[in-house]
Amino acid sequence: MATDSADTNGGVEQTGRNLELFEANLKKIDVLTKRLVGIMAKRKKVPAALQGPSQELYLKAMQAWMAEAVEHPAKVIELQAGYWGKTLAHFAEAQAALAKGPFKAPEDPGPKDRRFSNPLWDTHPWFNFWKQQYLINADAVQKAVAQTDGLSERDKRRLQYFSKQIVDMLAPTNFLATNPDALERAVETNGQSLVDGLTNLVTDLERNDGELIVRLADESAFKVGENLATTPGEVVFRNRMFELIQYRPTTEQVREIPLLIFPPWINKYYILDLKAQNSLIKWVVDQGFTLFVVSWVNPDPSYKDTSLDHYVEDGYLTAIREVKAICGTDVVNAVGYCIAGTTLALTLGLLRNHGDNSINSATFFTTLTDFSDQGEVGVFLDDDFVDGIEKESMEKGILEAFFMSRTFSYLRSNDLIYQPAIRSYMLGQTPPAFDLLYWNGDSTNLPAKMAVEYLRGLCQGDRFATTGFPICGETVHISEVTVPLCAVACETDHIAGWKSSYRGVQQMGAADKTFILSESGHIAGIVNPPTKKKYGHWTGHDLHAAPEDWFRIAEKHEGSWWPRWGEWLAQRSGDLVPAREPGDARHPALAPAPGTYVTAKPDAA
Repeated sequence: MATDSADTNGGVEQTGRNLELFEANLKKIDVLTKRLVGIMAKRKKVPAALQGPSQELYLKAMQAWMAEAVEHPAKVIELQAGYWGKTLAHFAEAQAALAKGPFKAPEDPGPKDRRFSNPLWDTHPWFNFWKQQYLINADAVQKAVAQTDGLSERDKRRLQYFSKQIVDMLAPTNFLATNPDALERAVETNGQSLVDGLTNLVTDLERNDGELIVRLADESAFKVGENLATTPGEVVFRNRMFELIQYRPTTEQVREIPLLIFPPWINKYYILDLKAQNSLIKWVVDQGFTLFVVSWVNPDPSYKDTSLDHYVEDGYLTAIREVKAICGTDVVNAVGYCIAGTTLALTLGLLRNHGDNSINSATFFTTLTDFSDQGEVGVFLDDDFVDGIEKESMEKGILEAFFMSRTFSYLRSNDLIYQPAIRSYMLGQTPPAFDLLYWNGDSTNLPAKMAVEYLRGLCQGDRFATTGFPICGETVHISEVTVPLCAVACETDHIAGWKSSYRGVQQMGAADKTFILSESGHIAGIVNPPTKKKYGHWTGHDLHAAPEDWFRIAEKHEGSWWPRWGEWLAQRSGDLVPAREPGDARHPALAPAPGTYVTAKPDAA
């Protein structure tokens, strides 16, 4: 009896302690809630035009739906009847399972969805009801949009995208009361997970002036120059547009013709130099190339009038000139990634018009030059969004990094917004120490004039592949890209679709063309080191075929495309010469790599 009494007293004491912890956490939640209300009251105003599509899109959809109901009432009634029938049947099954017992969910035929991985979604009547009803609702919305006639193909594609965004946002996993993982965690921790989650939420809001930008990575785990961007090198040139980094050789001999990489200025260059084992920059140096990389400035409002002309003249042409001077060569090989590849193509057209043969060969990573099919990102390229971007950026001098980051995140909202938000704000977890996600959050501003030129003239107007694009006082055309070229596209790229990239290469005037299709997406397909043996690639020789036909007969290769490209590049890089140390008498070392621009914080707009 004494033992039983001790056990009972111990249980009561533990319950009391748990209750005290729970009450203490409730008080912390109250304090955090007041901080939350305070920061939301100070939230900066974001223009409605940058929050979603114009009301015109939904008005068109409503008119099309009403017309459909009048002209084809049977189809509409069938859709409604099917939805209500499934909903009532589902409700009846759930009620019957509860009434008959035992306390378990009715049989769940699926479909499987990785958002609902907790077993309670399939076994617990409450959670299973919410899951199945949500999937029924989502299916009804998808079918209703798909069966809406009377819209242009573009409007219908946008309606499908934005309706899916709404459906994804309303998933029961995104709400505490209907998320079993969050509720279980709250009980296990006596509410501490809710305190930690609310702390994470308030911290993220305070860091971004009331705007919710979900942290994807533990920022304390990384520092550029210490455990990211660590390949040894020196800044050997600097102007207001970029720093030029030359990397130290790791071989006794190098190829005569140097390699110059232009990364995109939408994000920072060190995506190509993350951890050493994933670094394309380190790999290139280790293959015996003299490598230069441009590190673009992160512009502040003083760059308002900086245009694509400035990026070409003060960026590309200047970097090419300085690399040739340092290495004592007449030519360089150049690489352009994403928007930097598009601008490299513009530069090549300009150089050809000038009779300048400074570029020996060009490589394009995930580059669009034909914008006739804008792919997934095209839903943001109609006038409703672009008008808003133009107005906002011209007022502030820059298109703030926040808008670009949010746009690309919503292209993969479940992976880059909702799931990270659930882990951070509901489960109270610290974001993972993941270098790629850290880089993804380290985004940059865009100069106002350049952003508008790119969106209007290239993305919307498709002028480079049609009538010609104006650059530096001349008009250049895609057919004027005539140097030997290698283009690498990625199979599941949601920013630069591979078929569009392929069509651009088809229209280039070069006689020597190589096209490589990598598995995976915009980043992982490029940052694909051979040691990982993770993603394969395809090659094919007939670039006259349609993209689908090229892929059908293309040869599949296991492993990374890096070695294949390295061989292609070596054949166009001249003989071996003694390794070059960074800089020369006229180009002294200004700072060690990764330089100063990559870590500088620009003045706010």
